[in-house]
Amino acid sequence: MKYVFGPVPSRRLGKSLGVDTIPLKTCNWNCVYCQLGRTRPVVNQRREYFPPQEILSEITQAINFHGAGEIDWITFVGSGEPTLHTGIGWLIRKVKALSNLPVAVITNGALLYQPEVRLELSAADAVLPSLDAGSASLYRKINRPHPEITFKRLLEGLVDFRKEFTGCLWVEVMLVSGLNDTEQALRDISAALALFQPDEVHINLPERPPVEAWVNPPGSEALLKARAILGSAARIVHPAQGEFDLSQYQDPLEGIISTIKRHPISQAELERILEQQAPGQSKNLLARLENDPRAFSVERYGVEFWIAAPAYFPPEDHSRNPSPNRNAP
Repeated sequence: MKYVFGPVPSRRLGKSLGVDTIPLKTCNWNCVYCQLGRTRPVVNQRREYFPPQEILSEITQAINFHGAGEIDWITFVGSGEPTLHTGIGWLIRKVKALSNLPVAVITNGALLYQPEVRLELSAADAVLPSLDAGSASLYRKINRPHPEITFKRLLEGLVDFRKEFTGCLWVEVMLVSGLNDTEQALRDISAALALFQPDEVHINLPERPPVEAWVNPPGSEALLKARAILGSAARIVHPAQGEFDLSQYQDPLEGIISTIKRHPISQAELERILEQQAPGQSKNLLARLENDPRAFSVERYGVEFWIAAPAYFPPEDHSRNPSPNRNAP
Protein backbone atom coordinates (compact mmCIF):
# COMPACT_ATOMS: atom_id res chain seq x y z
CA MET A 1 0.00 0.00 0.00
CA LYS A 2 1.47 3.33 -1.10
CA TYR A 3 -1.39 5.69 -0.34
CA VAL A 4 -3.63 3.95 2.19
CA PHE A 5 -2.64 3.06 5.76
CA GLY A 6 -4.26 1.66 8.87
CA PRO A 7 -6.87 1.59 10.17
CA VAL A 8 -5.23 3.64 12.91
CA PRO A 9 -6.82 4.43 16.29
CA SER A 10 -8.35 7.88 16.68
CA ARG A 11 -10.23 9.28 19.67
CA ARG A 12 -12.32 11.40 17.33
CA LEU A 13 -12.75 9.04 14.39
CA GLY A 14 -12.51 5.59 15.96
CA LYS A 15 -10.81 3.14 13.60
CA SER A 16 -9.68 5.46 10.82
CA LEU A 17 -8.52 4.23 7.41
CA GLY A 18 -6.00 6.87 6.32
CA VAL A 19 -5.65 8.09 2.74
CA ASP A 20 -2.49 10.01 1.88
CA THR A 21 -2.64 12.04 -1.33
CA ILE A 22 0.79 13.68 -1.29
CA PRO A 23 4.51 12.87 -0.82
CA LEU A 24 6.29 13.36 2.50
CA LYS A 25 6.49 16.25 3.30
CA THR A 26 4.42 18.43 0.98
CA CYS A 27 2.87 21.33 2.85
CA ASN A 28 2.16 25.06 2.74
CA TRP A 29 2.84 25.30 6.48
CA ASN A 30 6.00 24.55 8.46
CA CYS A 31 4.57 24.19 11.95
CA VAL A 32 6.91 24.19 14.92
CA TYR A 33 5.04 21.22 16.40
CA CYS A 34 4.81 19.03 13.29
CA GLN A 35 5.47 15.32 13.94
CA LEU A 36 6.62 14.82 10.34
CA GLY A 37 9.61 17.16 10.47
CA ARG A 38 10.30 20.49 8.80
CA THR A 39 8.78 21.38 5.45
CA ARG A 40 11.66 21.83 2.99
CA PRO A 41 10.66 23.79 0.99
CA VAL A 42 7.26 25.17 1.92
CA VAL A 43 5.10 24.72 -1.20
CA ASN A 44 1.69 26.04 -2.22
CA GLN A 45 1.26 24.55 -5.67
CA ARG A 46 -1.83 22.42 -6.20
CA ARG A 47 -1.31 19.57 -8.63
CA GLU A 48 -1.91 15.87 -9.17
CA TYR A 49 0.94 14.54 -7.03
CA PHE A 50 -0.19 10.91 -7.45
CA PRO A 51 -2.64 9.39 -9.98
CA PRO A 52 -6.13 9.61 -8.40
CA GLN A 53 -7.19 6.29 -9.93
CA GLU A 54 -4.29 4.51 -8.21
CA ILE A 55 -5.29 6.04 -4.87
CA LEU A 56 -8.92 5.03 -5.39
CA SER A 57 -7.86 1.49 -6.30
CA GLU A 58 -6.03 1.13 -2.98
CA ILE A 59 -8.98 2.55 -1.04
CA THR A 60 -11.28 0.04 -2.71
CA GLN A 61 -8.88 -2.79 -1.95
CA ALA A 62 -8.64 -1.79 1.72
CA ILE A 63 -12.41 -1.47 2.14
CA ASN A 64 -12.92 -4.91 0.60
CA PHE A 65 -10.19 -6.42 2.79
CA HIS A 66 -11.63 -5.25 6.10
CA GLY A 67 -14.81 -6.70 7.51
CA ALA A 68 -17.81 -4.91 8.95
CA GLY A 69 -16.91 -2.81 11.98
CA GLU A 70 -13.17 -2.74 11.27
CA ILE A 71 -13.30 0.77 9.75
CA ASP A 72 -15.26 3.69 11.25
CA TRP A 73 -14.08 6.53 9.00
CA ILE A 74 -12.13 7.01 5.79
CA THR A 75 -9.84 9.94 6.47
CA PHE A 76 -7.85 12.03 4.02
CA VAL A 77 -4.74 12.91 6.01
CA GLY A 78 -1.09 12.17 5.84
CA SER A 79 2.26 13.50 4.77
CA GLY A 80 1.45 17.20 4.65
CA GLU A 81 -1.55 19.16 3.37
CA PRO A 82 -4.00 16.88 1.50
CA THR A 83 -5.82 19.69 -0.33
CA LEU A 84 -2.68 20.39 -2.33
CA HIS A 85 -3.73 17.39 -4.45
CA THR A 86 -6.08 18.64 -7.18
CA GLY A 87 -7.91 15.31 -7.25
CA ILE A 88 -9.11 15.33 -3.64
CA GLY A 89 -12.66 16.37 -4.54
CA TRP A 90 -12.96 13.61 -7.13
CA LEU A 91 -11.59 11.08 -4.65
CA ILE A 92 -14.00 12.10 -1.88
CA ARG A 93 -16.97 11.71 -4.20
CA LYS A 94 -15.79 8.36 -5.54
CA VAL A 95 -15.28 7.04 -2.01
CA LYS A 96 -18.76 8.20 -1.03
CA ALA A 97 -20.14 6.35 -4.04
CA LEU A 98 -18.46 3.01 -3.27
CA SER A 99 -19.04 2.88 0.49
CA ASN A 100 -21.42 4.00 3.22
CA LEU A 101 -18.49 4.84 5.49
CA PRO A 102 -18.25 8.51 6.48
CA VAL A 103 -15.40 10.56 5.02
CA ALA A 104 -13.27 13.06 6.97
CA VAL A 105 -10.58 15.48 5.78
CA ILE A 106 -7.90 16.65 8.20
CA THR A 107 -6.49 19.85 6.73
CA ASN A 108 -4.75 22.99 7.88
CA GLY A 109 -7.55 24.92 6.15
CA ALA A 110 -5.12 27.32 4.51
CA LEU A 111 -6.62 26.88 1.03
CA LEU A 112 -10.27 27.24 2.03
CA TYR A 113 -10.21 30.82 0.78
CA GLN A 114 -10.24 29.31 -2.73
CA PRO A 115 -13.82 28.56 -3.90
CA GLU A 116 -12.73 25.43 -5.79
CA VAL A 117 -11.18 23.91 -2.65
CA ARG A 118 -14.32 24.61 -0.62
CA LEU A 119 -16.40 22.92 -3.32
CA GLU A 120 -14.10 19.89 -3.40
CA LEU A 121 -14.38 19.36 0.36
CA SER A 122 -18.13 19.98 0.46
CA ALA A 123 -18.91 16.27 -0.12
CA ALA A 124 -17.06 15.17 3.05
CA ASP A 125 -18.96 14.29 6.21
CA ALA A 126 -16.47 16.06 8.48
CA VAL A 127 -13.69 18.56 7.86
CA LEU A 128 -11.09 19.25 10.55
CA PRO A 129 -9.13 22.46 9.84
CA SER A 130 -6.57 24.04 12.16
CA LEU A 131 -6.60 27.35 13.98
CA ASP A 132 -3.61 27.67 16.30
CA ALA A 133 -3.51 31.45 16.56
CA GLY A 134 -5.84 34.40 16.74
CA SER A 135 -3.37 36.96 15.39
CA ALA A 136 -1.22 37.27 12.30
CA SER A 137 2.02 37.52 14.26
CA LEU A 138 1.41 34.37 16.29
CA TYR A 139 0.18 32.55 13.17
CA ARG A 140 3.51 33.25 11.47
CA LYS A 141 5.43 32.17 14.57
CA ILE A 142 3.62 28.84 15.09
CA ASN A 143 2.56 27.73 11.61
CA ARG A 144 5.31 29.44 9.57
CA PRO A 145 3.11 29.49 6.43
CA HIS A 146 3.89 30.01 2.76
CA PRO A 147 3.89 33.78 2.05
CA GLU A 148 0.68 33.48 0.00
CA ILE A 149 -1.21 31.95 2.93
CA THR A 150 -1.89 34.98 5.10
CA PHE A 151 -3.81 34.99 8.36
CA LYS A 152 -6.50 37.11 6.71
CA ARG A 153 -6.96 34.50 3.98
CA LEU A 154 -7.04 31.69 6.53
CA LEU A 155 -9.87 33.33 8.48
CA GLU A 156 -11.78 34.34 5.35
CA GLY A 157 -11.63 30.77 4.11
CA LEU A 158 -12.93 29.36 7.39
CA VAL A 159 -15.78 31.87 7.51
CA ASP A 160 -16.83 31.21 3.90
CA PHE A 161 -16.57 27.44 4.33
CA ARG A 162 -18.77 27.52 7.43
CA LYS A 163 -21.47 29.29 5.41
CA GLU A 164 -21.41 26.66 2.66
CA PHE A 165 -20.55 23.37 4.37
CA THR A 166 -23.38 21.20 5.67
CA GLY A 167 -21.23 18.54 7.37
CA CYS A 168 -19.41 18.60 10.70
CA LEU A 169 -16.81 21.35 11.10
CA TRP A 170 -14.40 20.38 13.87
CA VAL A 171 -11.55 22.84 14.40
CA GLU A 172 -8.21 21.71 15.81
CA VAL A 173 -6.22 24.01 18.10
CA MET A 174 -2.70 22.78 18.87
CA LEU A 175 -1.50 24.38 22.10
CA VAL A 176 2.21 25.02 22.60
CA SER A 177 3.54 26.08 25.96
CA GLY A 178 4.68 29.71 26.02
CA LEU A 179 3.20 30.52 22.61
CA ASN A 180 -0.58 30.23 22.37
CA ASP A 181 -1.51 29.09 25.86
CA THR A 182 -1.46 32.55 27.44
CA GLU A 183 -4.75 34.22 28.36
CA GLN A 184 -4.40 36.85 25.63
CA ALA A 185 -3.52 34.30 22.93
CA LEU A 186 -6.48 32.11 23.94
CA ARG A 187 -8.86 35.08 23.92
CA ASP A 188 -7.64 35.98 20.42
CA ILE A 189 -8.28 32.41 19.25
CA SER A 190 -11.73 32.50 20.86
CA ALA A 191 -12.54 35.73 19.03
CA ALA A 192 -11.46 34.17 15.73
CA LEU A 193 -13.55 31.05 16.37
CA ALA A 194 -16.59 33.24 17.07
CA LEU A 195 -16.42 34.50 13.49
CA PHE A 196 -17.43 31.10 12.08
CA GLN A 197 -18.63 29.07 15.07
CA PRO A 198 -17.40 25.51 14.42
CA ASP A 199 -19.42 22.56 15.69
CA GLU A 200 -16.57 21.42 17.91
CA VAL A 201 -13.16 22.73 18.98
CA HIS A 202 -10.54 20.03 19.58
CA ILE A 203 -7.67 21.13 21.82
CA ASN A 204 -4.62 19.11 20.79
CA LEU A 205 -1.25 18.79 22.50
CA PRO A 206 2.15 18.15 20.88
CA GLU A 207 2.50 14.71 22.43
CA ARG A 208 3.99 13.02 19.38
CA PRO A 209 7.52 14.17 18.48
CA PRO A 210 7.51 17.88 17.53
CA VAL A 211 10.11 18.87 14.97
CA GLU A 212 11.43 21.70 17.14
CA ALA A 213 12.95 20.30 20.33
CA TRP A 214 11.89 23.34 22.38
CA VAL A 215 8.18 22.71 21.78
CA ASN A 216 6.35 21.46 24.86
CA PRO A 217 2.69 20.86 25.75
CA PRO A 218 1.07 23.28 28.20
CA GLY A 219 0.56 22.39 31.83
CA SER A 220 -2.71 21.38 33.43
CA GLU A 221 -3.50 24.93 34.59
CA ALA A 222 -3.16 26.26 31.03
CA LEU A 223 -5.41 23.47 29.73
CA LEU A 224 -8.13 24.34 32.20
CA LYS A 225 -7.82 27.98 31.17
CA ALA A 226 -8.03 27.01 27.48
CA ARG A 227 -11.23 25.01 27.97
CA ALA A 228 -12.79 27.89 29.90
CA ILE A 229 -11.87 30.55 27.34
CA LEU A 230 -12.52 28.56 24.17
CA GLY A 231 -16.04 27.75 25.29
CA SER A 232 -18.46 24.87 25.61
CA ALA A 233 -17.61 23.45 22.17
CA ALA A 234 -13.98 22.86 23.24
CA ARG A 235 -12.58 19.58 24.52
CA ILE A 236 -9.09 18.22 25.04
CA VAL A 237 -8.09 15.44 22.63
CA HIS A 238 -5.12 13.19 23.40
CA PRO A 239 -3.68 10.69 20.90
CA ALA A 240 -5.70 7.48 20.95
CA GLN A 241 -4.27 4.38 22.53
CA GLY A 242 -4.89 1.42 20.28
CA GLU A 243 -3.43 -0.82 17.65
CA PHE A 244 -2.20 0.17 14.23
CA ASP A 245 -3.50 -2.50 11.86
CA LEU A 246 -0.68 -4.28 10.00
CA SER A 247 -2.84 -7.16 8.77
CA GLN A 248 -2.92 -6.08 5.11
CA TYR A 249 0.84 -6.46 4.77
CA GLN A 250 2.54 -9.78 4.10
CA ASP A 251 5.65 -8.29 5.68
CA PRO A 252 4.75 -6.37 8.88
CA LEU A 253 7.83 -4.18 8.37
CA GLU A 254 6.17 -2.67 5.30
CA GLY A 255 3.16 -1.83 7.41
CA ILE A 256 5.36 -0.16 10.00
CA ILE A 257 7.11 1.96 7.35
CA SER A 258 3.77 2.91 5.81
CA THR A 259 2.36 3.96 9.18
CA ILE A 260 5.31 6.01 10.46
CA LYS A 261 5.24 8.10 7.28
CA ARG A 262 2.09 9.62 8.74
CA HIS A 263 2.11 8.68 12.44
CA PRO A 264 5.42 8.39 14.29
CA ILE A 265 5.30 5.49 16.73
CA SER A 266 7.12 5.28 20.05
CA GLN A 267 9.47 2.38 20.68
CA ALA A 268 7.29 1.06 23.51
CA GLU A 269 4.11 1.34 21.43
CA LEU A 270 5.76 -0.43 18.51
CA GLU A 271 6.97 -3.28 20.70
CA ARG A 272 3.45 -3.76 22.06
CA ILE A 273 1.90 -3.75 18.58
CA LEU A 274 4.39 -6.28 17.24
CA GLU A 275 3.92 -8.62 20.18
CA GLN A 276 0.19 -8.69 19.45
CA GLN A 277 0.16 -8.68 15.64
CA ALA A 278 3.42 -10.49 14.82
CA PRO A 279 4.07 -12.77 17.81
CA GLY A 280 7.50 -14.32 17.77
CA GLN A 281 8.73 -11.87 15.12
CA SER A 282 9.09 -8.68 17.14
CA LYS A 283 12.83 -8.86 17.87
CA ASN A 284 13.66 -9.67 14.27
CA LEU A 285 11.38 -6.92 12.95
CA LEU A 286 12.84 -4.32 15.30
CA ALA A 287 16.36 -5.32 14.24
CA ARG A 288 15.36 -4.95 10.59
CA LEU A 289 13.77 -1.57 11.30
CA GLU A 290 16.94 -0.28 12.97
CA ASN A 291 18.91 -1.12 9.82
CA ASP A 292 16.31 0.02 7.31
CA PRO A 293 17.31 3.25 5.48
CA ARG A 294 13.64 4.23 5.26
CA ALA A 295 13.36 4.80 9.03
CA PHE A 296 15.16 6.57 11.86
CA SER A 297 14.39 7.44 15.46
CA VAL A 298 14.32 10.71 17.34
CA GLU A 299 13.96 11.42 21.05
CA ARG A 300 11.37 13.81 22.45
CA TYR A 301 10.23 14.12 26.07
CA GLY A 302 12.62 11.29 26.93
CA VAL A 303 10.77 8.92 24.56
CA GLU A 304 12.18 7.33 21.41
CA PHE A 305 9.92 7.68 18.35
CA TRP A 306 10.28 6.00 14.96
CA ILE A 307 9.89 8.26 11.94
CA ALA A 308 10.13 7.69 8.20
CA ALA A 309 12.75 9.14 5.87
CA PRO A 310 12.96 11.63 4.29
CA ALA A 311 11.46 13.53 7.24
CA TYR A 312 13.87 16.21 8.41
CA PHE A 313 14.59 16.78 12.08
CA PRO A 314 17.43 19.20 12.89
CA PRO A 315 20.73 17.35 13.40
CA GLU A 316 21.52 19.38 16.51
CA ASP A 317 18.77 17.41 18.24
CA HIS A 318 21.15 14.41 18.35
CA SER A 319 18.69 12.04 16.67
CA ARG A 320 19.81 8.44 16.36
CA ASN A 321 19.85 7.78 12.65
CA PRO A 322 21.04 4.53 11.01
CA SER A 323 22.02 6.49 7.91
CA PRO A 324 23.93 9.57 9.13
CA ASN A 325 23.70 11.53 5.90
CA ARG A 326 20.00 11.03 5.27
CA ASN A 327 18.91 14.17 7.09
CA ALA A 328 21.78 16.40 6.05
CA PRO A 329 20.54 19.84 4.94
